[in-house]
Amino acid sequence: MSYSQSAAKRAETQAQTSDMILRLLRVARGAGVRISVAESIDAFESANAVGFSDRQVLKDALTLTIAKTVEDKQLFEQCFETYFKRENTALGGKIAEAGRKPGAPPQGEGQPGDSQGEGASSSLGQMLLDNDLAGLAAAMERAAEAAGASNITLFTQTNLYARRILDRMGLPELEREVTRLRAEGNTELADRLARARAALGEQARAYMERQLTLFATGTTREIREGALRQVNLSQLDRRDIQRMRQLIREMAKKLAERYSRKRYRDRKGVLDTRRTIRRNMAFDAIPFRTVWKRERIDKPRVMALCDVSGSVASVARFLLMFLYSLNDVLADLRGFAFSSHLVEVSDILSRENSDDAVTKILEAVGFGSTNYGKSLEDFSALALNKINRQTTVIILGDARGNRNEPRVDLMGGIFSRAGRVIWLNPEPQPLWGTGDSDMYRYAPFCHQMVTCNTIAQLERIVEELLATARR
Repeated sequence: MSYSQSAAKRAETQAQTSDMILRLLRVARGAGVRISVAESIDAFESANAVGFSDRQVLKDALTLTIAKTVEDKQLFEQCFETYFKRENTALGGKIAEAGRKPGAPPQGEGQPGDSQGEGASSSLGQMLLDNDLAGLAAAMERAAEAAGASNITLFTQTNLYARRILDRMGLPELEREVTRLRAEGNTELADRLARARAALGEQARAYMERQLTLFATGTTREIREGALRQVNLSQLDRRDIQRMRQLIREMAKKLAERYSRKRYRDRKGVLDTRRTIRRNMAFDAIPFRTVWKRERIDKPRVMALCDVSGSVASVARFLLMFLYSLNDVLADLRGFAFSSHLVEVSDILSRENSDDAVTKILEAVGFGSTNYGKSLEDFSALALNKINRQTTVIILGDARGNRNEPRVDLMGGIFSRAGRVIWLNPEPQPLWGTGDSDMYRYAPFCHQMVTCNTIAQLERIVEELLATARR
């Protein structure tokens, strides 16, 4: 082999290796492992350093490079094993049995078939008769890559991609050969090839089902999470509650990463004279370089009042869970729950895990007959003197007080002290003010009133709160 041919071969091998690592990283991301660009580069360097001869060493090196938590480590190792899993044993058993002559002894995996003296004219047919598992596995891998099997997203595409793989492996030629053999009267060989062809088809479908598990997990998860973001929390299926909790934690973590650092906003058009002079001292204070004044965006202080009566309780549960997942980006957070009366639940939520905390809160105050007037009295006694212009008061409830006195005067006191009062109502706006709803009686004392009964709406409101909080 000439030097140029050797270099071309090395380049081709390196390209195939890079594609393999890229697909593995894509699988891991789809499973929920967060991998940055820098970590991807490190993964390539680690793989090149340890090589590909020892599978366990490669897995350990990539795991150390990519995984940041125990959960990430478990997810990545599972992805690695699934990605490199091969069905050679099952493939050999089914195809060897299908291609064996009637009455001939069983073939061992990888052993030559009993086709001496009679061969197939197609290369695929000959590999099937010879029980050439290595050749068949390599041919299937090449065909899958050529067919773009890693682009599968839906289960209904499994058979389509399986057929494309078989076509690229030489199925049309094999089918023509089976037809020719039957026409020539060689039914025994034709039947053996037909049985082996059917077994190979099963393995192609199994291969694509594994590809679906690998590459469509992220897409399926995104579709499912997109639907969960839009579902009404009061109508959430019990099967989805655990996934919703995980989704909330992921959303809160994303917001925390975005807003945990000190942030400033330029006040365009307002010159900072002192800083401009200081910056231009080297130019005899001639303002070649101007500095504009900035506003500091501080972490907001939040007091959250959550109605935990009836169907509203499920929405309040997720709001409290969301807010307490954002403790790192909130300067101060106090939580309150109410139905017939109001209690502070900050200690419960900070001390217990979310499930136990919600259970204790509901036992203490949940599912009672809602009385907004009495609850506002309790809140005023507990926390009114702690509200200032840096405080955002969030009230989540349907404002249905069962005809009790709404105490709008107390809402006026909260409004006059707080920097912002936000009312989140799980009911659609056309229902506000109907029946025993006092929503519009409270409206003059709220800076913002919005419908909030999905995680998408809740995320948008909390993100706006974090983005616009000022000193």
